Amino acid sequence: MTEDRDRIILAMCQIGRESDERFAYRQDELVGLCEAANADVIAVVTQNRPMVDQRTFLGTGKIDELAALAEANEASLIVADRELSPAQIRNLERLLPCRVIDRTQLILDIFARRAVTKEGRVQVEMAQLAYLMPRLTGRGVELSRLGGGIGTRGPGETQLELDRRRIRTRMASLRKELAEIERQRETARQRRRRDVPVVALVGYTNAGKTTLQAKWVADKGGSASQAGHNRLFDTLDPAARQVKTKLGHPYVVIDTVGFVEDLPHHLVEAFRATLEEARHADVIVIVVDAGHEPGLHLATTRSVLRDLKALDKPIITFFNKMDVIKVRPGPDVGAVETVYGSARAGDLLALYEAVEKQLGLDEVRVTIHAKQDDVAWNHLLRNGRIEHADEVSEGEWEVTAITSRRDARVWQVNRQDGSQHDNQSQ
Repeated sequence: MTEDRDRIILAMCQIGRESDERFAYRQDELVGLCEAANADVIAVVTQNRPMVDQRTFLGTGKIDELAALAEANEASLIVADRELSPAQIRNLERLLPCRVIDRTQLILDIFARRAVTKEGRVQVEMAQLAYLMPRLTGRGVELSRLGGGIGTRGPGETQLELDRRRIRTRMASLRKELAEIERQRETARQRRRRDVPVVALVGYTNAGKTTLQAKWVADKGGSASQAGHNRLFDTLDPAARQVKTKLGHPYVVIDTVGFVEDLPHHLVEAFRATLEEARHADVIVIVVDAGHEPGLHLATTRSVLRDLKALDKPIITFFNKMDVIKVRPGPDVGAVETVYGSARAGDLLALYEAVEKQLGLDEVRVTIHAKQDDVAWNHLLRNGRIEHADEVSEGEWEVTAITSRRDARVWQVNRQDGSQHDNQSQ
């Protein structure tokens, strides 16, 4: 059965000196969020004010305009572009003929739709209850509306009877579950860290992280990974996929939940266990949609990484979707390297090389002296490519081979990159 689509009117406030371009971008993003929630935007009401009205968000004239539009167009929902206080929501719903929610509640609804795993559902419920808690006072009747439509997709039917005490009890239980999730995740990290390094893909929602991971896996011989969809918050649960270098060295690429500007703090806190995959990664790749406010998206991503204390990691910035834009963004001065390409078009060799160099998995030419039963010799057979071997004395060989920079450092051997070796051999 096809789900009925909500008919939404957006209520937007342009504050102070906010530029028209910036305001238009926020409007486009809010429309995209509504589409991600399976709703249709039928009208937009805007107002330019020095600050929002503390009682009703917009002024009296605009409230009257909203009410008339909602009546004429049979709107089912009005969405404000900023987080509303409980009093503002109550006042608006007394003056308007339909429900009112804010941007935060809309994002929470999208997350509720996307949550598939137990971990995702627990994190979303935690965020929903944190948002609901201060909005209980004076809304006993309105709470009966939970359960149908955008902004009401609560954790379950039992939320209808929850009072503050029961919400606190439920949140305490969820915190224990999240702590157990984090413990299990940390155990998995430690086990994984003993074996292979980790690359975390982070960035604004819909920047192409999931599509990038799928292409990475396809190019590097990993297990199948589903390509992303062109929609906001396509991925909630982190997906880890193992890939290999040309020499067979494995590493893990993790796709993480996407960000938006002013990501609701309820979500940041609830999804901290998921987001901290970035903090524990060996290398972070910030994926940026090069055609949509790349500077803003970079700033948003770095702000979240700063909150997670993850900015001390090697960071590579990848400007994605270069196949559909004309103006190339300037390099990210805060990254160890900036790479340009397209996950969909498949132009990713430079990104792979940059990441593997930071992991120490790029190829170098080495010369070692070893016996055929040495650990180094056996390791080269498994994880390298022997180019030449000369017996210099009985049982002792001089071996020239291609291996990873990380292995070469471990052995502390006399190594040369390919160009140096070629020059010396001429």
